[in-house]
Amino acid sequence: MSQPSAHRQLPRGRIRVALHATRGFTLLELLVVMVIIGIVIAGAILSLGSTGRDRGLEQERDRLTALIGYVRDRGALMTTEYGILCGQHGYRFVYYDNLSMQWLPETLDDTLRERRLPSGLDLHLIIEGRPIVLDDAALKISQAPGALAALGTSTAAAAGSAPGSTSGFTTGLGGDNSAAAGTGGDPSVPADAPTVQTNTPQILLLSNGDTNSFQLTIERPSSKRSVTFKSAADGSISASDVIEAPK
Repeated sequence: MSQPSAHRQLPRGRIRVALHATRGFTLLELLVVMVIIGIVIAGAILSLGSTGRDRGLEQERDRLTALIGYVRDRGALMTTEYGILCGQHGYRFVYYDNLSMQWLPETLDDTLRERRLPSGLDLHLIIEGRPIVLDDAALKISQAPGALAALGTSTAAAAGSAPGSTSGFTTGLGGDNSAAAGTGGDPSVPADAPTVQTNTPQILLLSNGDTNSFQLTIERPSSKRSVTFKSAADGSISASDVIEAPK
């Protein structure tokens, strides 16, 4: 009587099925899967680009918010009248000097230095409901004759005024910042002295907490996204979230 074989033979059909089950993916199948994944990722990126966050715009909004809060606290502490002088692609802070009776750029505190917006961002300003044409040339530091000495003194001594007082300086709201500054009321300056560009701000940040009516927008024209700063009747200033205008 023959002994049974130690190895059991499978039918040929079953052998082919087993080999096919362990074969894995072909190169063509892998390429198809990779193409599908690429399409999905590209769609996600395009979707994020149209509805995602604009971190650059948010950063500029947060920076200006912090600077406004800082300068208002500084003005209240030092009884100094401050303002914001805006260009199309940047802004700087100025203060009113009672000695020379004119607006001067803040040069003692580096925090309040001139700020330039990153490429692709613009500023738009409305004062008292009227659009203002902005020019970066207005950001250039200008000093009327007799003001150089004031810049070398402390801001506290040079720019102080009575609490709650806004008299003694000209706002020039929405005016032409290239207008002549004159002699600033300084009797030591000859009447025929050459005139220079003024530092008159469009936005006022007064020491008593008041401000003028304004709406300042930082915009990214390429995506029509923007943030807007608005003043209220009580002197408060609010900043909006990033919004996207309908295309």
